[in-house]
Amino acid sequence: MYFLKSVQETKLKRVVVTGLGMINSVGQDKESSFSAILNGECGIKEIELFDASKFSVRIAGEIVGFDPSTVMDAKEVKKADRFIQLGIKASKEAMEDANLSEDIDKDRFGISSASGIGGLPNIEKNSIVCENRGPRRISPFFIPSSLVNMLGGFISIAHGIKGPNLASVTACAAGTHAIAEATKTIMLDGADRMLVVGAESAICGAGIGGFAAMKALSTNNDNPKESSRPFDADRNGFVMGEGAAALVLEDYELAKARGAKIYAEVIGFGESGDANHITTPVVDGPLRAMKAAMRMAGDVKIDYINAHGTSTPANDKNETAAIKEVFGGAENCPPVSSIKGQIGHCLGAAGAIEAVVSLMAMRDGKLPPTINYTTSDENCDLDYVTDGVRDAEINTVMSNSFGFGGTNGVVIFKKI
Repeated sequence: MYFLKSVQETKLKRVVVTGLGMINSVGQDKESSFSAILNGECGIKEIELFDASKFSVRIAGEIVGFDPSTVMDAKEVKKADRFIQLGIKASKEAMEDANLSEDIDKDRFGISSASGIGGLPNIEKNSIVCENRGPRRISPFFIPSSLVNMLGGFISIAHGIKGPNLASVTACAAGTHAIAEATKTIMLDGADRMLVVGAESAICGAGIGGFAAMKALSTNNDNPKESSRPFDADRNGFVMGEGAAALVLEDYELAKARGAKIYAEVIGFGESGDANHITTPVVDGPLRAMKAAMRMAGDVKIDYINAHGTSTPANDKNETAAIKEVFGGAENCPPVSSIKGQIGHCLGAAGAIEAVVSLMAMRDGKLPPTINYTTSDENCDLDYVTDGVRDAEINTVMSNSFGFGGTNGVVIFKKI
């Protein structure tokens, strides 16, 4: 990151969102995805990306019918893993939505990318090739198609973005951390604009098999559309999803001067570490991240929380307890929902996707539902918007993301 002014001379800049893009298992653009999520549609089904017939888990939130040649040159497709292809799709939509002119300073335009695992399918594939056919048969595109930061690399080349090129690889908090990193960069005058993109596609034998071995995934193979059930007493694990989302962030004064459509301002973010266990979450880490975000935001009234809400026994219980402590009891908490029942858990892309959904909920005054909630849990006693889509006045939203390794991220947006 480079700075035009000394730290002493720099005043923190306001940061706003002016462009959105999204693709997931219920839609291949932001509008169709959001509409499907509001309608409670579910994209979870039997896996088709690989033969999962011998696996204990055979379901996931796959994107069906995506053609990467629609967003990148057909000759370049083989050079980019699927997570990069999905990220390119979401980024293209966000850039078009922001309606930036061609004469903006690309040296002052950066990118903040995120993925939890990156090119796992390619790692799996080339490992098999190396073992069975020898190292000389490994694809020359293997490494550049698999690295997480190549998500930002491909996209920066596509759009001529020459500012800071950052990457967050913090498991399921990566997308939210990428938003925070982009916000910091603009606030500190390291860039005028930042394109945030989170993408993940780890639905492969190693991905499903690895998470299944940890007993982290739902095994409800016979009822895939009811398998992800955040906050429900009968939840038994998360469901893998894939997807991508992108946000264009700008210096508020520049966005206002060009007459940009502004979705919201980033008014707070919080980050913390559990320092407890590599996979088992606790209450303390998420609690401190939410408190930090609230302090930065000025303890504003939160109208909606898009929860991490993974459908795992530990996360949903702990996240509920943390939310209640932040807001002073269940009776004081805003409505909460998780969209992972519709699209599954998109790992490193989840925070970016859920931020886009939160901003669209604010735009339209619609709270997305938490589907598959049928049996109450005494440890999960908040208003989870289980009665279908709900009309509401939404001026501020909080979006939570927590990941393996005890890494936590929270972001707060406010309508302006």
